Amino acid sequence: MTTPEDEPRSPWPPPIVVHPVMPGDPPFRSVEINGELAGIARDLVELLDLAYSAGLKHIDLDDPAQVRWVGGGKYKWVP
Repeated sequence: MTTPEDEPRSPWPPPIVVHPVMPGDPPFRSVEINGELAGIARDLVELLDLAYSAGLKHIDLDDPAQVRWVGGGKYKWVP
């Protein structure tokens, strides 16, 4: 079974990087879009809102060329 870390990396970074869960009330993940801190997301809906606000419309959250998940995948929202 392959994991996202096993897959070959593109020479270009994905437009969205979702960082590890940070403790908080509620917990959150920092999100970079096109190399800039776009904000924080507490769930997938907030992540998609940030992407849409940045002009990214058709996001495949499972595509490593579009989203890099650091410290857990798309279902990891608690420490």
